[in-house]
Amino acid sequence: MNLSTRMVVVLTAVGFLSGGFLTSVGILTEERISLNKQREIEEAITQVVPGTMSSEKLYEEKDLSVYGVRDEAGALLGYAIYASGMGFQDKIIFMLGTNTSLTKINGLYVIEQKETPGLGAKITDRKFFLQYWDNKDCSIPLSLHKPAVGAPEELGHSEINTITGATISSEAVLNIANSSLERVRHLIKEGMLKSKEQDGN
Repeated sequence: MNLSTRMVVVLTAVGFLSGGFLTSVGILTEERISLNKQREIEEAITQVVPGTMSSEKLYEEKDLSVYGVRDEAGALLGYAIYASGMGFQDKIIFMLGTNTSLTKINGLYVIEQKETPGLGAKITDRKFFLQYWDNKDCSIPLSLHKPAVGAPEELGHSEINTITGATISSEAVLNIANSSLERVRHLIKEGMLKSKEQDGN
């Protein structure tokens, strides 16, 4: 075997080994990312629906997933709505917790955002934004209160506080929430939110 043939054989072998290694790393990384995402979703659900003992994905489409959340006895506590849409900088992803009749918001938990640090990024801050979503009446569309107030009790039952200097980010979350709630109401009306147990009966 001459030198050039040996070089081709060695380079081919190295190429196969490198390719196999990269494929293995990619598979392991993808599994880890998927597990981390699932843990993050489960954590978000417990944050927005108090008393959660178990949850099940009932429906999924682009930019929206709906989870049925149950208590220790297996009774339905409410829904956890995983929703996303465009903010000022990039996509905002959050979890919104509601009661079973979709008339009350339990809370909001922002999972991912790339808004402006110190301004729009405050949508992840409980003091500046998240606390104003607790126990809100969503039987009618939510509205944004401008200018910002200093305490939740200064807002109406369906009003959400704006973030000073970040109205676009505040409105983005509000609009995603309103459209998601409307979509879930439609899914309930059409009988689209069924658990695997219901499907098996």
